Amino acid sequence: WQLSESTLLRFATAGSVDDGKSTLVGRLLHDSKSVLTDQLEAVERASASRGQGAPDLALLTDGLRAEREQGITIDVAYRYFATPRRRFILADTPGHVQYTRNMVTGASTAELTVILVDARNGVVEQTRRHAAIAALLRVPHVVLAVNKMDLVDYQESVFAAIAEEFTAYATELGVPEVTAIPISALAGDNVVEASSVMDWYGGPTVLEHLETVPVSHDLAHCHARLPVQYVIRPRTAEHPDYRGYAGQIAAGTFRVGDEVTVLPSGRTSTVSGIDLLGTPVEAAWTPQSVTLLLEDDIDISRGDLIVPREDAPATSQDVEATVCHVADAPLTVGHRVLLKHGTRT
Repeated sequence: WQLSESTLLRFATAGSVDDGKSTLVGRLLHDSKSVLTDQLEAVERASASRGQGAPDLALLTDGLRAEREQGITIDVAYRYFATPRRRFILADTPGHVQYTRNMVTGASTAELTVILVDARNGVVEQTRRHAAIAALLRVPHVVLAVNKMDLVDYQESVFAAIAEEFTAYATELGVPEVTAIPISALAGDNVVEASSVMDWYGGPTVLEHLETVPVSHDLAHCHARLPVQYVIRPRTAEHPDYRGYAGQIAAGTFRVGDEVTVLPSGRTSTVSGIDLLGTPVEAAWTPQSVTLLLEDDIDISRGDLIVPREDAPATSQDVEATVCHVADAPLTVGHRVLLKHGTRT
């Protein structure tokens, strides 16, 4: 596996209660050989103790004891797995309406969202809610997984009607792309392996789509940005004049010799050195944590932003944003809020 050469896809799952999200994720992990033997044995033991004949793959993702006991997903469960073609970070989000805010957390960094629908129930209120969140968070790719096709005799007409209704709704909301896939997470149809009982479907399986969907999050090629987290001044006999600006590169690449601007002051200088883990390097890129050295002695403190001189963002006191408010109390005019911007609050 040459994982260093394969891309990374962050994706989230969403759906209403009992639509089979955890089973789908368990099936993905199991059929893509991403489950350790001891994990599988533990699931088999737990399933047998409940009197279930086959292993309950949902137990692979429901990590909280309360989730396993209640048979529901409460928190966002992150799972990391890989195939020879791509690495994945998966956020398995809850379906219960009171945990909808957790989907916002999981989907906020996702490039793709898999929204599950029970083929027997079709598009329900929670399905619409999840589609709205995906649109609100500008998730570029949405997969509609019509699950439990085995319980509707694998009928193409059932799948087509649900896919048409959901796609029309999501398009109205501004979702740029919807891919509908008929599946049975329990039986494994069209999850990793193509289904032999749905020969009327000619599209990709869920895993095939996840492996091939275009990913455009390569932050190393974005505008370079370094929010300063800490100013390092050892003032020792060995380093009497050392003054470095440490932080994690949020985007882009910095090189020795780059002309930079420090915001909000607007002062300019040139990168004279870059220290990475105590070793001088010629270049560094996101998401590395580095210390930048500048030719000029400028007043820089935590919260300042170092950017390329030719590529500085416009500064403004006015912010226009789409905000997901997930607190219990409603947000009203006149409320004071904390705003986190880079390393400054």
